[in-house]
Amino acid sequence: MDMKDLELQVRPMLIAGRGAEVEAMVRPLLASGTGPVTLWALLAQALRVQGRVLEARPIQEMLVDALPGHLSTRFDLAETLLLLGEFERGWREYAYRYSLAHTTRIERKVQRPRWDGRPIPGKTLLIHDEQGYGDTFQFMRMVAWAKEKSQANVILEINHETASLARRMKGFDAMTVRGELPPYFDVHAEMMSLPMIMGLKLSDLPGEPMPYLSALPERREQWRKRLAPYQGLKVAFLWAGRPTHFNDANRSMSLEMLAPLAQEGVTLFSVQKGPKEEQALNPPAAMGKHVVSLSPEIKDFEDTAAILMEVDLLISIDSSPVHLAGALGRPAWVMLPLLPDWRWLQKRDDTPWYPTVRLFRQTEWGQWGPVIDRVAGALAEFKKAKGQG
Repeated sequence: MDMKDLELQVRPMLIAGRGAEVEAMVRPLLASGTGPVTLWALLAQALRVQGRVLEARPIQEMLVDALPGHLSTRFDLAETLLLLGEFERGWREYAYRYSLAHTTRIERKVQRPRWDGRPIPGKTLLIHDEQGYGDTFQFMRMVAWAKEKSQANVILEINHETASLARRMKGFDAMTVRGELPPYFDVHAEMMSLPMIMGLKLSDLPGEPMPYLSALPERREQWRKRLAPYQGLKVAFLWAGRPTHFNDANRSMSLEMLAPLAQEGVTLFSVQKGPKEEQALNPPAAMGKHVVSLSPEIKDFEDTAAILMEVDLLISIDSSPVHLAGALGRPAWVMLPLLPDWRWLQKRDDTPWYPTVRLFRQTEWGQWGPVIDRVAGALAEFKKAKGQG
């Protein structure tokens, strides 16, 4: 079998989480300690799929040394380093995140120099968001830090969907919405480049102020009235991410799988948006009386923020409302796949990014059942602690 045929055979296996099988196929071909770069890359991926990220790291470093201009290899290494909490080099490698198959559309060509982290009093710094809504909620905290360090006039350019929440945040002098022509600026920085520019360390998190976002009082009052008729524990939840996300199959599940959360004394309020939101309008019989769909009434993130302030808890897959809850200082439980996104680190049930967020991790690829059972048990305990059980 030639290299191309082997790669075509194992790619679907890696996507399906069959890393151990791929490792068994590839290792004998590398027994001498040498071999084609493609084989080493497949081995690194096979190890990552098994959750053996630390073992994959030296292979990825070797690949970057061999192929310094291969951006996807550098990006893979960045994700591994950040997942391991090695922020210093991780942020540097993360600068290679553009020009990949799934990032080309978000790269911006800005005809101004990037801010290098030094004070620039009297100058204007444009900070612009770049990726998903969750990324924006997570890294908004650094805008105020960048203003303090730069001593500059800061313009925040942000997507339309999160702009109203951002307007109530401190740390910038003016705001413009993505797609509009921004005012004049001297230097710029992508919001997710601020960690590299400012040398963000784990010990800097979560940082101040915390929380750094707030809900509109008038929206809170609307949702307080909407939820008032429901007794017991109020839990917002969602189970699926954006289908176009490159890793969505790894992080999402079906509503039916969350049946163990349907407990006496608990009302589950669906805040699911997108193609899967209709599932909550006709939930499985075992969940029926416990599920209330709020999705058709949610117009924007202001509604989501207000709901999160009025419920006791959010239970979710890795999604933007998790980051919104964390930024609001609200309790959230996140169900994570075996190989999670880099920001959740490894082998811990908390996160330095958000003091109010708790993590529930898979221990086997694709196996959500044990995760949901642990969440259901924790929910029963939470209910007792709240005096609802």
